[in-house]
Amino acid sequence: MLQKIADLSLMVVFSFTTLSCNKKNNSTPAAIVPTVKIENTSLRRTITAGTMHFNVTLDKTTTVPVSVDYTLTDGTAMASKDYTAASGTINIPANQSNAEVAVQINGDPTDTRQDNLKFTVQLSNPKGCTLGVSSAEGTIITEDGTNFTTDNTGFNTPLTYPGLTLVWNNEFTGTTLDANAWNYEIGNANGWGNNELEYYTNSTKNVFVSNGNLIIEARKESISGFNYSSARLTTQNKKSFTYGRVDMRAKLPKGKGIWPALWMLGNNISSAGWPASGEIDIMELLGQEITKSYGTLHYGASFATHGSKGNSYTLSSSSFYDQFHVFSMDWIQDQVKLYVDNNLYLTVNKTDLGSAPYPFNAPFFFIFNIAVGGNWPGSPDATTTFPQRMIVDYIRVFQ
Repeated sequence: MLQKIADLSLMVVFSFTTLSCNKKNNSTPAAIVPTVKIENTSLRRTITAGTMHFNVTLDKTTTVPVSVDYTLTDGTAMASKDYTAASGTINIPANQSNAEVAVQINGDPTDTRQDNLKFTVQLSNPKGCTLGVSSAEGTIITEDGTNFTTDNTGFNTPLTYPGLTLVWNNEFTGTTLDANAWNYEIGNANGWGNNELEYYTNSTKNVFVSNGNLIIEARKESISGFNYSSARLTTQNKKSFTYGRVDMRAKLPKGKGIWPALWMLGNNISSAGWPASGEIDIMELLGQEITKSYGTLHYGASFATHGSKGNSYTLSSSSFYDQFHVFSMDWIQDQVKLYVDNNLYLTVNKTDLGSAPYPFNAPFFFIFNIAVGGNWPGSPDATTTFPQRMIVDYIRVFQ
């Protein structure tokens, strides 16, 4: 009897232990609640409509489906005009972690260049999840459009002068740069001798022709180890001249550290070097002095004997940024005169150089560029905005 009681006690204890283990193993684990986020995205606008895809993700999967609502909110991009208004619910099935919001972006048949356009996607009402990053910015990239228009107001000059013949001109009609006249200089050749900060390209982001104008555009962007891009064009080995009248009509950029120039170098720059080749700066401007234009002639047998003669012209109203102005040169043997809007402000004669060699009775070619930074203008600062553009209406040479 005692043995049976002992055996029965052992069975009760064993059974209780077994039931306790089974209860523990069958317990329901805590529910997994993922966090949802949405990511910024962008799309280059083209002449036809496109679709912008916003990536929506969970930080972990779960065994139940989750959902979240979304709405679109205007910024500089406007519903109907730039994109199709929409709202709805995003569903992410069980055991998955990705979904998307697809937004229809309207095309622009004119491919207009303007500041990029932005709108926002906002998430709300999460079910089966919590909100992490709940809004994302959509950027419609319009800054690379090839159609650019600008106000044409400002000073102008004629296509004819008494006693002179138009021997070369570029009115920048059509949509491409004349390859028979212009070269692209690429890169940053040791700061171009001035500790400049830009990298020059031949990209249509930085140089293009539209609506009768040549546009050179400086941008703030990372490129080939530099923080700015721009363009520099020359007519070297294609178009060079000795003497005549030159007219260049342009609207100029602005901002600290922005340095546009319309200028010339002697054809013998490769053999003679600078400044022996001579340099004629028909127009230079410091972006922080938007009402003042500089003209300078550089000369000297060597860098050690470099000399210059120059002056500046200050507008009495408006600025070189707001309207077009014409930068001109009258060039004869032993003399160079520079003008802004037909106002003479610099005359340099051969005798003004004293005993220094006079290099300005020889062929010269043209250079158009926007430099960023450099010894003279200094670097851009927090007040400098990008992009900045030099818009050239025409160049004309009369002899």
